[in-house]
Amino acid sequence: MTQAPAIGIIIIGDEILSGKRADKHLPKFIELLSARGLQLSWAEYVGDSPERITSVLARAFASGDVVFSCGGIGATPDDHTRQCAAKALGLPLVLHAEAKSLILERMRDVALEQGLPYEPEREDNLHRLNMGMFPQDADIIQNPYNKIPGFTCAGSGQGCVHFVPGFPVMAWPMMQDKLDVYCQTWGAAPQRIERSVIVLGAMEATLTPLMESIESQFPGVKVFSLPSVDHPQWGKHIELGVKGDLTLAEEAFLALKDGLRLFQVSFGPEMVR
Repeated sequence: MTQAPAIGIIIIGDEILSGKRADKHLPKFIELLSARGLQLSWAEYVGDSPERITSVLARAFASGDVVFSCGGIGATPDDHTRQCAAKALGLPLVLHAEAKSLILERMRDVALEQGLPYEPEREDNLHRLNMGMFPQDADIIQNPYNKIPGFTCAGSGQGCVHFVPGFPVMAWPMMQDKLDVYCQTWGAAPQRIERSVIVLGAMEATLTPLMESIESQFPGVKVFSLPSVDHPQWGKHIELGVKGDLTLAEEAFLALKDGLRLFQVSFGPEMVR
């Protein structure tokens, strides 16, 4: 894979869907991608339902995309992600040898920190080894926070799913490390830009043919329209713009503004992102 594929993220947990916790992964992941010239293609939220998690993961594995899955890889009764990944792939769960070694190392560290004897055969410690039960042939993702690893499973084609914990302090460095490795292969992504202008006195339906024309004239550029009816500064308006490769998007934006001059509209400020 010599160029960046589509990139997706799956965020798992009832606590997100119920509102008990606000999701922090999506904005952070977009930030990590943007810093590397990459763009998120899709995101999906799913609760702690094994059937739904399995279905979401099956689609991810079949997509050929590079996907990050956050949450549900612990060993408590509401953690289903490891089992669902195995089911989606039709593979057994096995104790990964390196994961086992890292988990035992973590047990030893905790015992030393607490001044307690290291007892790997104790029932609760044996249960902790379940966190190293991954689908057969999975690769581990190093966890710099507490050594308990995540894992990666290959999907169809050249895509894969990277599984990281739900805790941001663990997940974010793990995602960052994987993206850095990818960027060594993909190289520098094309520089992208988003340009828009505030349009006053227009209706979306009237401007739709112009928007379609710009997308047809500049393949790869996306035209967007964000209407507002009660903005405190501009009142009723449309933020109309383009996003895409730097050079092509600049050309498309100039063409968009030229096209707007054929309508009886007024302009507010322009924005660059």
